[in-house]
Amino acid sequence: MAKEWILNSAMNRFQLNFKRNVGAVSEAIRLCSPKTADEWEEYYFDKVRSRDHIEELGKKLYVKITEVISAEVEQITEEDCINYMLNMVIDRTFDGYMTEIKTIYGQLEKILDTKIEPAPDKWDRLFNVDFFIEIKGKFIGIQIKPASGVSHISQIFKERAQQEKTHKAFKKKYGGKVFYIFSVKEGGKKVIQNTEVIDKIKEEIDRLEKE
Repeated sequence: MAKEWILNSAMNRFQLNFKRNVGAVSEAIRLCSPKTADEWEEYYFDKVRSRDHIEELGKKLYVKITEVISAEVEQITEEDCINYMLNMVIDRTFDGYMTEIKTIYGQLEKILDTKIEPAPDKWDRLFNVDFFIEIKGKFIGIQIKPASGVSHISQIFKERAQQEKTHKAFKKKYGGKVFYIFSVKEGGKKVIQNTEVIDKIKEEIDRLEKE
């Protein structure tokens, strides 16, 4: 398995399996409609690329692994590995988390057709508010909570109960409620899970506009 992983990684990295090197194999095999691997092999070497050509690609792959990659591996230090792991679990995870929040924030702004702005750092610390909507000098707070799945939402509800006091303090000071937005992944896309909160936010906007 380790050998196959190395071969596959190097082949993809140096694009030796790209169409310009091996031909349009997906199209070719459909044109061939082979019943056996031997039949496909004969067709491929006759109509697509020669055996000598593929063997030359194999030799090139060997050079890339034994000379290029080997030289690169020798340059890697223990410190490089430590820094990479730290970057992976801290920086990249945080960047992905923030990207998710911005994605949901953008969806919500479009649905509400209302400007949503990032909350000051002070609001985040004191009131657990990520974003806000300003209505006639008053503010509605929004907190976006990415969840790994529906099961994770129950944990967030516990956290929400703990933060209820800060959200009440926000409403008392700025006039508007704080709403939780749960973000979950569906079909490879981040979506708002508790869509019913959208109508509640609209009601709060209407309430503040009428005051």
